[in-house]
Amino acid sequence: MRKAASIAIDIGGTFTDVVLTVDDKVFVEKTPTTPVELLNGFFNGVTGVLNKAGLAPSDISGSVVHATTVVTNALIERCGEKIAMVFTEGFSDILEMRDCRRYDMYDLQLEFPKPLVESDHVVAVKERMRSDGIVHQPLDEDEIARVCARIAALGVRSVGICLLHAYKNDAHERQLADSIRRRLPGVHVSLSSEVAPQIREYWRASTTSVNAYAVPITEPYLGQIEARLRREGFSVQPLIMLSSGGVVGAKTAARMPVRMIESGPAAGALGAAFAARALDTKNLLAFDMGGTTAKVCMIQDFRPLVTGWFEIDRMYRFKEGSGLPVTVPTADLIEIGAGGGSIARVDDFGLLKVGPRSAGAAPGPACYGKGGAEATVTDADLVLGLLDPDKFLGGAMRLDVAAAKRVVGELASRLELDAIATARGIYQMVCEAMAGAVRAHAADRGVDYRGIPMLAFGGAGPVHACTVAAILNSSAVVFPPLASVYSAFGSLVTPIRLDLVRSALSRLSDLDWDHVEGIFEDLETEGRKALIEAGCSDADVTFIYAADMRYLGQQFEVAVELPARPARDGGSKALRECFESEYLKRYKLIQSKLEVELVTWRVTATVPGRAAPALGLPLGAGKNAKREFRRVDLWQTDQQVHVVARESLRPGDQLDGPLIIEEAETTIVIPPGWTASLGAIGAITATNNQSNGMRR
Repeated sequence: MRKAASIAIDIGGTFTDVVLTVDDKVFVEKTPTTPVELLNGFFNGVTGVLNKAGLAPSDISGSVVHATTVVTNALIERCGEKIAMVFTEGFSDILEMRDCRRYDMYDLQLEFPKPLVESDHVVAVKERMRSDGIVHQPLDEDEIARVCARIAALGVRSVGICLLHAYKNDAHERQLADSIRRRLPGVHVSLSSEVAPQIREYWRASTTSVNAYAVPITEPYLGQIEARLRREGFSVQPLIMLSSGGVVGAKTAARMPVRMIESGPAAGALGAAFAARALDTKNLLAFDMGGTTAKVCMIQDFRPLVTGWFEIDRMYRFKEGSGLPVTVPTADLIEIGAGGGSIARVDDFGLLKVGPRSAGAAPGPACYGKGGAEATVTDADLVLGLLDPDKFLGGAMRLDVAAAKRVVGELASRLELDAIATARGIYQMVCEAMAGAVRAHAADRGVDYRGIPMLAFGGAGPVHACTVAAILNSSAVVFPPLASVYSAFGSLVTPIRLDLVRSALSRLSDLDWDHVEGIFEDLETEGRKALIEAGCSDADVTFIYAADMRYLGQQFEVAVELPARPARDGGSKALRECFESEYLKRYKLIQSKLEVELVTWRVTATVPGRAAPALGLPLGAGKNAKREFRRVDLWQTDQQVHVVARESLRPGDQLDGPLIIEEAETTIVIPPGWTASLGAIGAITATNNQSNGMRR
């Protein structure tokens, strides 16, 4: 019986990756991203992969999954429309004042990103809700009319509402929102009690402003995708990848675009978790290096780490607190400006620097022949001989070697070096930057990364992974099939799920179980509705429960997974046991005499058992493999390095580096001292023979 065909589209900063699976066969297409009109690149890739598979749009009966950077790009570039925010009178400066924390206590000239809302677009409303949810000052109709008139005068199409303690009682927010929608029907309204119903006023306000800023962009964008898919003949509704590692329907995603910010990287993290299970490797470092950025995520116990908040638009990449906080569940990863398009330059001190500025898709690296005039990582890789100019993207895009040598040579002259030494410096610096990011990310989470195998994917990841792994003293690097488009593949193995939260601050000993059960009912109803909208059956929806808890007096909490929905009988005791088990694992001690405080409830609605497509690629017999050599100048000048095609490898083959393995969409670089072999699921494993790291 023929299996349903599914397709995934991942729009990155440089390339748009498309993966189609049908009957345990996989077809891929990699096409340049079209930043001015993203849908052009989207459908160029879709058309290309359908042609390769010999299918029509009507043959896609499984799912169409989309991961996108449209929200991220809008926030970083600040290319959205002006929006308005409504706050409780007396708290209208909260976005400017932030939470009064200093991310560097010794820096007297701290810089923060500007709020997404201009100060003259902030509206104060007379109302007051107490922290226990009791109304202190009612919201009257005259005040509502005044606020609506002010919003109308501003001429905005999107407004966020963040009233004091609305996570506890959202009556005033809903009353105001209903009036705005009735009086100003063309205005999008984002409520903090829906977007981020959690304590900490600044974080809730920041998250609401991000959602309000993104809605006018994502709602028409996703609507255009739905409409064009129908016109092209697709019969299935698109699913949208979320930052938390799940997918939902386009309408749900359009209402809450703040949940889509890290959708592409999250897909890669879920793909890495899938590979970990297939390889029976509990812990992995997922390393995704594309054309614009590099991402790293820890896979522990076959699952990616997930956090309840993250920051965007940081002033300093490694300084927590220097960005705009967003309190939505997301795959816990670190992203740095170190991709194939990262630009190399000479700084004010005459030193070589690489990134974070990127050439992106337009104009791209100089070797793309689209007008790029600055040396990039890809140009350096080409000068070193790591890339074959005639086989880039499977031969679909020829690289301009002369242009790469010219821009690298110009940079070399400013450094008073030759072109080869400069290209080596670019290669080594970008690898050191990525290794440093891994160290910082792991140290912040108390993870010992030494000896943990690395899973390398993305267009540029396999070119640099072994060098990064050697710096980290990693024992092995695994290169999955479809490495160049692996994030797109990851979205096909992602469950349909939605993560929901609700703050309800209380000591465990004082829990109001009627209120707790009401919260669970509300969250389960919301999650069930979203999954049914995504095409799931009501009977298939299941729930996963968690809670954020802390010892009384602590400022921050620990996220704790719960084995089941807490019950009234014995629930408080069970919650404390779960909390202290997690606390002991993290901090090696517990405070049994202190009270435990519950801060936030978390409910995940999901449909388990989504069929995973085949990952392995067809393997050749290895008989007709051409023995080719290429000049590579990375490890020593004018070194002749053996080049093999991936399809020529046989299970059990072991090849010593230096070695280059060519795949249709990417290149795998195996340095001296490493041994490559073909194993499970068609993955190539490179083992570091010089590493003294312990496998974990």
